[in-house]
Amino acid sequence: MADSDVVDLDLTIDDFVPKSPERQAEEKKENGNHLYKFKNYKGALTMYDEAIKLCPDNASYYGNRSACYMMLGNYKKALEDAQKSVALDPAFTKGYIRIAKCCIALGDLPSGEQAVKRATELGGADCATSERRALESLRRLHEDAQRAMEAGDYRRVVFCMDRCLDYSPSSAKAKLTKAECLAMLGRCQEAQEIANDSLRFDSFDAEAIYVRGLCLYFEDKDEQAFKHFQQVLRLAPDHKKAMEIYKKAKLLKQKKEEGNEAFKMGRWQQALELYNEALTIDKNNKAVNAKLYFNKATVCSKLNQTKDAVEACTRALELDENYVKALLRRAKCYTELGEFEEAVKDYERLYKIDKSKENKQLLHEAKMALKKSKRKDYYKILGIEKSASEGDIKKAYRKRALVHHPDRHAGASDNERREQERKFKEVGEAYGILSDPKKRARYDQGQDLDEDGSGMADIDPNVVFQTFFNRGGQHFDFHSGGGFPGTAFSFQFG
Repeated sequence: MADSDVVDLDLTIDDFVPKSPERQAEEKKENGNHLYKFKNYKGALTMYDEAIKLCPDNASYYGNRSACYMMLGNYKKALEDAQKSVALDPAFTKGYIRIAKCCIALGDLPSGEQAVKRATELGGADCATSERRALESLRRLHEDAQRAMEAGDYRRVVFCMDRCLDYSPSSAKAKLTKAECLAMLGRCQEAQEIANDSLRFDSFDAEAIYVRGLCLYFEDKDEQAFKHFQQVLRLAPDHKKAMEIYKKAKLLKQKKEEGNEAFKMGRWQQALELYNEALTIDKNNKAVNAKLYFNKATVCSKLNQTKDAVEACTRALELDENYVKALLRRAKCYTELGEFEEAVKDYERLYKIDKSKENKQLLHEAKMALKKSKRKDYYKILGIEKSASEGDIKKAYRKRALVHHPDRHAGASDNERREQERKFKEVGEAYGILSDPKKRARYDQGQDLDEDGSGMADIDPNVVFQTFFNRGGQHFDFHSGGGFPGTAFSFQFG
C-alpha cells in the first residue's frame, strides 16, 4: 500500500490503555454537569448514577446527584445523598449547605439549623446566609401559626402555612396543618385533596387519616368519621386531637339522637333542652349545628315560641345559607308574626334556590299578604267587625263622618285640622268600599281594588257625605251651639 493510502487516525498511547474506573467516573460526572447546565436534570441524574457506581466513595458525586434531585423536587433522596456526601467527607461544606436546603424544603427546621451551623463553622460567617434567613422566616411563621391555632384563627394559620410552603414545598406537616384548618373552616373538599395526596405517598400517615376523619365528621358522616379516628388511634395511640374530636363526635351524635327521640315522642320541652345541649358541644361542626338549629326552630314552633323559632332558623342559615328547610320555616314564622316584608324576602330567596311551582305559589301568596298588610283597614277605620251588616256600616259611617268633618274643626290648629281632614277622607273611603258589595268582596279577598278602575280614586269623601245625608233628608249645622240637627248644611266642602 502506498504511503498516500495510509489514514492518520491521530491516536495516542492513551487510546490503547484501558481507562480506570476513576477516570470513567470523572467523565460521567463531566457529562452530567454539562446536561445539568442545560437543565436536562433527568439525563444528568443518569450520568451521576453511573459515576457513583464506578466510584461509590466520592463525596462530590453524591453532592452533584443531591443537587440534581433537588431540581427534580425529590428532596428526600436529595437529603440522603447530601448526608452521604458529608459522611464520606466531613469537611464537605457544600454537602452541609445542601442538607440545609433539603431540610428547609422538607420543613425540618432543627436539622436545617444544625446543617447551617456546621456549614458556617467550615466556610465562615458568610456561608449559607440565604439558608439562615429562610430558617429565621420559617421559625417566625410557625410561631405565628401556633398562636393563631391556639386562638382559633384558622384563616391566619392557612395564610402562615401557605407562606411556609413557599419555602418548604415538600413539608408534609405544613400541608396537613393547612388541611386541618381548611376543614375547620368548612372547606372540606380542599382539605381532603391535600390529605389524599399525602396518603398516596404513605397510606399509614396518621395525620392525613386524621384530616380525612375530620372532614367526614364536619360533613355529618358519623360512622365513616369514627372509623378514621379509630384507625388514627391504632397508629398513634397518643394522638390528642383525634382522641378529643372522637369523644366530641360521639357525644354530639348521642345528644342529637336523644333530641330527635324526644321530639318523636312529643316531649317538646325535653327535645329543646337536648338540642340546646348538643349545640354547646362543638361550634366548629357547622353542618350538624345547622341541622340542630333547624330542629330547635321546629320545636319552638310547636311550643308557639315563634320569635325563638325565627332566631334559630337565622342561626341555621348563617351556617348554611342555602338551607331550604330553614328558609321555609323562617318565612312561615315571619308570616305568623305579621312581618310580611321579611317573609317575602325569604320566599324570594327560596324561589331563587328552587324554582318549583310550589315555591312560586308561596312567593305569590306572600306578596299578596304583604300588599294586603299595607292596605288601610277600613273595618278598623269605621270601628266595626268584618262580619258587619249593611246597616252596621251605615251607622258607623254616620257617626265617624260627623265626628271628623272639617267644618266641625274649623277653629282648630292647622295640624289638628289637617289630621281631621285626613280621618274624614279615610272614613269616606271606607264607606265607599264597604257599602259597595262588589268592592267589599274584592277588598275582603285581598285583591287590588284599582285593577279594574273601581278603587279608591273615584271616591270623593265630600260627595259621599252629601249623598249619604241628603238621602236620609238630614241637615246638620256644625256652627250651632247644640247638637247636629238643624235646618240646613252650613259647612263648606273643599
